Amino acid sequence: MTSNSKPSSVPYTSLPSHPDPVPQNVIVLSYYHPPPNPSLVFLRRCIFFTFAIFLLSAAAFFLYPSDPTLQVARIRLNHVRVNSPPKLTLDLSFSLVIRIRNRDFFSLDYSSLDVSVGYRGRELGLVRSQGGKIRARGSSYVNALLDLNGLEIIHDVFYLIEDLARGVIPFDTSTKVHGELGLLFFKIPIKARVSCEVYVNTDNQTIVRQDCYPELGYGQGMAPTPAAQGPSSDGKAIDQGIAYILLLVALAVTYLFH
Repeated sequence: MTSNSKPSSVPYTSLPSHPDPVPQNVIVLSYYHPPPNPSLVFLRRCIFFTFAIFLLSAAAFFLYPSDPTLQVARIRLNHVRVNSPPKLTLDLSFSLVIRIRNRDFFSLDYSSLDVSVGYRGRELGLVRSQGGKIRARGSSYVNALLDLNGLEIIHDVFYLIEDLARGVIPFDTSTKVHGELGLLFFKIPIKARVSCEVYVNTDNQTIVRQDCYPELGYGQGMAPTPAAQGPSSDGKAIDQGIAYILLLVALAVTYLFH
């Protein structure tokens, strides 16, 4: 039996060497910002304003001007003599060394330094020294010679006779300084005072005891106004008041922002 076969005529296509890439779609998403936490925002504001108040308070504490401090570094009696005929008069001479300390961060120009001596609350004499300049956070020593001759003691003659009988005469010395503090373009007036009670032995011409203390304020007379124990300053109290005010302002601003 004979079979007849025919060749296949189905066309074939060759495979491409580089097939077409599959198309891709890219979606870009923005960064998601979560809503801020109110408590965290309030805490950050509190920290920021607290730090700002701390800096302002520190600046006010260190830069606010304060009065200089006076200290009697040395006091020496040169002579004391009581003359009776024909009138009861007194010859007195003191040598003092005054230390002026500038506590501020700016230079200090003082115009004068006044040293006075008194007896029983009455001023007997006054000597004035020339002014000078003290650098920031510096000190200066000023010599003062108080020489009084022929002083008539009229009002307190009975007290003077009693003190002469005991051999010790109490005197009051007062030292005052006036000046200006240079703060940028401003001139701030300042003043300071220190008072001493000096007990003089008329027999051996020596100082038996001396008590000195600074004063916060003074008037025209010789009567002292004792200060509190230890160094004190009105400027430091004002600094605390400024710090409290700034703190209240910061709390108010924080409350408004919240």
